[in-house]
Amino acid sequence: MEQSLEEQFEALIEKYTELLTGDTNEELKAKVQMWVLYNHIAKSMPALAKHWNQQYPDSKQQMHEIIKDIKIRNETYRQQVKQIKDSTSH
Repeated sequence: MEQSLEEQFEALIEKYTELLTGDTNEELKAKVQMWVLYNHIAKSMPALAKHWNQQYPDSKQQMHEIIKDIKIRNETYRQQVKQIKDSTSH
């Protein structure tokens, strides 16, 4: 049975989340989706992102916490992968 576009896209988000953070769960996938979309909006329509940030300062702060969390998870995961590669190459 062939998967629908939604199922295939869900699998893409799950794999992206795993490769980005080393983990995957529903909450983390939702955070990654929000982070990706927010970054795209901020780059492609900065005035819209600025307006949203001004209109919803509490949500802006929550978004910055999500961004910080993903960045920390990514850095930690990359360090772990590097340590594994370094330990197996010796």
